[in-house]
Amino acid sequence: MVDKKEKKILFFGDIVGKSGRNSVKEYLISQKDNADFIIANVENASHGFGLTKKNYDELSEVGINCMTSGNHIWDKKDIYDYIKESEKILRPINYPDKTAGKGVGIFELDGEKVAVINALGRVFMPLIDSPWEKVTEEINLLKNIGITSVFIDFHAEATAEKICFAKYLANEFNNEKHSIIKGFFGTHTHVQTADETIINGMAYITDAGFCGNSSGVIGMEYTTSLKRLSTGLPERFEIAQGETSQVNGVAVSINEHHAIHIERINFTVNNNEIEKEVNLETGG
Repeated sequence: MVDKKEKKILFFGDIVGKSGRNSVKEYLISQKDNADFIIANVENASHGFGLTKKNYDELSEVGINCMTSGNHIWDKKDIYDYIKESEKILRPINYPDKTAGKGVGIFELDGEKVAVINALGRVFMPLIDSPWEKVTEEINLLKNIGITSVFIDFHAEATAEKICFAKYLANEFNNEKHSIIKGFFGTHTHVQTADETIINGMAYITDAGFCGNSSGVIGMEYTTSLKRLSTGLPERFEIAQGETSQVNGVAVSINEHHAIHIERINFTVNNNEIEKEVNLETGG
């Protein structure tokens, strides 16, 4: 018998463009997933850079409860028009305090309050406040108001920074009796790692991967990526086009005390089939 106190959390890696949005929607519909709470990184969801209000609404409609981001969240300028009012979207907590938006969200999960923190790494990334100090301070504040479950999206480039930060937090705040941090998910590099594990009651993966077209280079067209990387000259990135897309992320099971299981999501979507479904729905 399944323990009714167990909850299932889904976390999707960086959603890239229309193919990413469609593939996540297809996964949620086709898998009939019984997730209790869904988090997704959306900083690349609108043509690979940023998030428009239209796409924010679209992702909300498919059941995503919390949207995390990173350094590209500011790339679509209309973000400034709605990020202050949005209950779902987060920007990294270690941007300066006066930056629009918020870095932590508190949500209802079956009558209990859970928190999601978004943070940005500093190795090979833009100059930013210390995530170590900001996140430590925030978790202490959350503990003081009675939050017992926290999930973290750490948007960072360096593998070592992700692993070290995760171990620090798990050792600093979790113990055998209770783990307040129940999930720590790395994002940004778009390549799913195979190191999912439980660290002191906290579900962990170095990078959750990405959701989008499989044929290019981390979601972008191969030819434009090749020109930029081989010549060092500026080149406008374009979203990859191809027959298949991938859905990367993790499914995590938690109880009231700890994370008890983590499993990678690596799902393939046929883009041609999705287009047929869209045409049938719209009469096109």
